[in-house]
Amino acid sequence: MKNNIEDLISQAVNKLQQQGLLDASLQPKIQVTRTRDVAHGDFASNIAMMLAKPAGRNPRELAQVLIDALPDNEQVLKVEIAGPGFINFFIHQHTTLDIIRTVLERGERFGISEIGQGEKVQIEFVSANPTGPLHVGHGRGAAYGATVASLMRAIGYDVDCEYYVNDAGRQMNILAVSVWLRYLQQLDVEIPFPVNAYKGDYVLDIAAELVSEHGGVYVHGAEQVMNGVPADEADGGDKEIHIDALIQRARLLLGDEGYRVMFEAGLDTILADIAEDLEEFGVHYDVWYSEQSLADRNLIDKAVQHLQHAGHVYEKKGALWFRSTDFGDEKDRVVIRDNGQATYFASDIAYHMDKFARGFNRVINIWGADHHGYVPRVKAAINALGEDENKLDILLVQFAILYRGGERVQMSTRSGSFVTLRELREEVGNDAARFFYVMRKCEQHMDFDLDLAKSQSNDNPVYYIQYAHARVCSVLRQLAEKNMTHDIAAGDENLELLSESHETDLVTSLAKYPEVVEKAAINAEPHLLVHYLRELANQFHTYYNAHQFIVEDAAIRNARLNLISAVSQVIHNGLKLLGVSAPESM
Repeated sequence: MKNNIEDLISQAVNKLQQQGLLDASLQPKIQVTRTRDVAHGDFASNIAMMLAKPAGRNPRELAQVLIDALPDNEQVLKVEIAGPGFINFFIHQHTTLDIIRTVLERGERFGISEIGQGEKVQIEFVSANPTGPLHVGHGRGAAYGATVASLMRAIGYDVDCEYYVNDAGRQMNILAVSVWLRYLQQLDVEIPFPVNAYKGDYVLDIAAELVSEHGGVYVHGAEQVMNGVPADEADGGDKEIHIDALIQRARLLLGDEGYRVMFEAGLDTILADIAEDLEEFGVHYDVWYSEQSLADRNLIDKAVQHLQHAGHVYEKKGALWFRSTDFGDEKDRVVIRDNGQATYFASDIAYHMDKFARGFNRVINIWGADHHGYVPRVKAAINALGEDENKLDILLVQFAILYRGGERVQMSTRSGSFVTLRELREEVGNDAARFFYVMRKCEQHMDFDLDLAKSQSNDNPVYYIQYAHARVCSVLRQLAEKNMTHDIAAGDENLELLSESHETDLVTSLAKYPEVVEKAAINAEPHLLVHYLRELANQFHTYYNAHQFIVEDAAIRNARLNLISAVSQVIHNGLKLLGVSAPESM
């Protein structure tokens, strides 16, 4: 109905423009909102106040002119002017009740639209380094990204989900060395394990597989390995210098082929685990994009050359610098080091250049909040490449803080003392994890209460919503047990009997669902849908406790059953968009 009213106002504005009463060049953005107080009608618009100044007229006076220009519509009961110039629309009850018919007719398609008109959108999210399993912090980004994608597809956008695989760079070399050293230890080579290496049990598992597959082919003695390697932090040295020296020794002793075995064993095993974990979590990707492919396809050089030709790069002390301060960044950035190696930032520039080259109209990057300082330089690069920076949205997701038994769980990837996403899912289930992760705005901190997520109580929001759906299913089962039937057609004919306040509230909420989905999708705010479903479930439970549905009066029985069936359908549809199941019994 909201869209219908917007269309009526648009027709009125066009009519006044044709009559010369409004400037024909005006293209106002028509805004219609639901009223909070039923005394003010069902919908309201501020269009008269928006147009008053350019039209040179009093807002209330213009509001009346607009009302007079509105086309007749049988769905609108009356239109009134309120306050300084608001236009309030009152809708016929039969029109309001039509939403029940619409929900039941459209079923799972209710709330689906083509607002996006097939516009190509890419959403890149998680993109965790393949140096270990996903932890609970990554889980929030995964749930958030997958839900935003689901919402945008629901309103007609052509969405590609992408995982950027960081399969190049120093962190991967540290993983390779970590695997090799554990491999040596399992073959009885007594060698100290670096402070800065990856210590999780998963590294031991990868090393064990290498031993099983290759035996002692890649064994070197401790003296050989540690020859010329500076002291580690525990011995008074620098841990970064120490690990970098070990990387060089590994490359020398293993050769290209042997080093590649260690490197790929770590990468392939962990990446496969990440992919499996996400798939089990209901998070699906269209593209797994290799960072290494940027170098292999010469895209990094092409991106740097593009910036050079445009005059956005200069040389200083043997390095190439990007003039990012020309585009709002706080300082210029190195893209090619003095040793000729490209920086991570150069790879990111090339990656984003390729994103737009692939034809996406909108690009959404979902990053951890710790990447906040990285945003201006990426925006600067987009501008320098000649692209519209407004096509790129960077959404920062705060990591979830996990609590068990009221105590915060500490996490450290290098130490291996972290809770994995898989462990979380096994403990609370996918439904609770998916739901809890998107309960708040992405930029808000999140305390993940494990005890609450596992509880079967009204305090657990996902349980509360699912229980509403299950209750409707239970009512319909009880109907069959009593040898009674649900006549949808008869219910449709008697919807006017739904006059109780609880029923009116539910009908109003049902009508809001498509609007909530649209707003949540366009603004990338899944929590709006979460809040909506909680409120709808609360209204239903209140209705359930106050009224009987299986009554002798067939007319009221079928009307009420139509209403609660519509509620059940909307809950099902909303939970599906969130990646959460809608059980029929609990």
